[in-house]
Amino acid sequence: MDNYRFILSGGGTGGHIYPAIAIANELKRRFPKAEILFVGASDRMEMEKVPQAGYEIKGLWISGLQRRLSWKNLMFPIKVISSLIKARNIVNTFKPHVAIGTGGYASGPVLRIASGKGIPCVLQEQNSYAGITNKILASRVRRICVAYDGMDKFFPKEKIVKTGNPVRASLIRLPATGTSSYAYFDLQPDKKTVLVLGGSLGARRINELIEDQLTDFSKLGLQLIWQCGSLYYEKYRQFGSERVFVTGYLNQMEHAYRVADIIISRSGAGSVSELCLVGKPVIFIPSPNVAEDHQTKNAQALVERGAALMIQERDLAAKFNKHFEELFHSKEMKEQLGKNIKELALPKATEHIVDEIVQLIEGKDD
Repeated sequence: MDNYRFILSGGGTGGHIYPAIAIANELKRRFPKAEILFVGASDRMEMEKVPQAGYEIKGLWISGLQRRLSWKNLMFPIKVISSLIKARNIVNTFKPHVAIGTGGYASGPVLRIASGKGIPCVLQEQNSYAGITNKILASRVRRICVAYDGMDKFFPKEKIVKTGNPVRASLIRLPATGTSSYAYFDLQPDKKTVLVLGGSLGARRINELIEDQLTDFSKLGLQLIWQCGSLYYEKYRQFGSERVFVTGYLNQMEHAYRVADIIISRSGAGSVSELCLVGKPVIFIPSPNVAEDHQTKNAQALVERGAALMIQERDLAAKFNKHFEELFHSKEMKEQLGKNIKELALPKATEHIVDEIVQLIEGKDD
């Protein structure tokens, strides 16, 4: 039998959506006749990204509490009740064999209803600091797939399986540097290249930093691939030159990773997992504007293993030049960071997560 039914729920950010899509793709590969349904928040990006990946999605009227005092918080209890009612209708109609949550507010009502009906549930936690929805759901699920050690401080130890985070299949066997990748960006193969990743929307402080550093990078003979984000492209496109490739969004990350000698990046869970596979020296600049400061914790987990450098936004003016130039001039440091981060890669994460789901289907819930 392979005509199983799977519900996947998670969203709000790419860090929750893309792992869910990767899991769905692997389930579909193993069970071509399977029915797969996504459930997300009706006003978030998953309502666009999931259909683009070829899957049906239903939306819930749900959001989180605002951290600051806001009238929007008055609507929170109503949204929760509405979402639970709709989630119950979805689960009753679809009758999934397994429900999978990858974080985000929408996964809360779905997995709560599914678990209450005795449907096996799986969580996938991307970060080194667990999200609030997954922490609330932990007692109700059968398996919790994680990417970091020490997650038993958030979840029951007996439910935890370290699988890693799903990443794009094209990165698992990243080819060696080739001239075609340099040509893609109109850059020179004989020059060292810095890759800057601030996320698809962009990171204001990182963009300001890079603008300030352009002259210094030029003096060092560096060329630059600068993903400034869609929100900032019109402002920074003027800095494009024969040594600086400026883009709002990188569609071909394989080319960028292939030519990079040093990478400057945010430290969202998906980025960290990809960069472990890439195996290049990285300077993480965590976003300070995320829940529980989880990007700092993600980066710190690598720093403690000698696998990356980290500079907080508040310290960039005082520390960036020193750390960057030390890394640039030290072949030994670059090689050691690249080696150490590569050792943390978990390239078969998606397959291992689906292995756990299959065990639940087969009744092997140890």
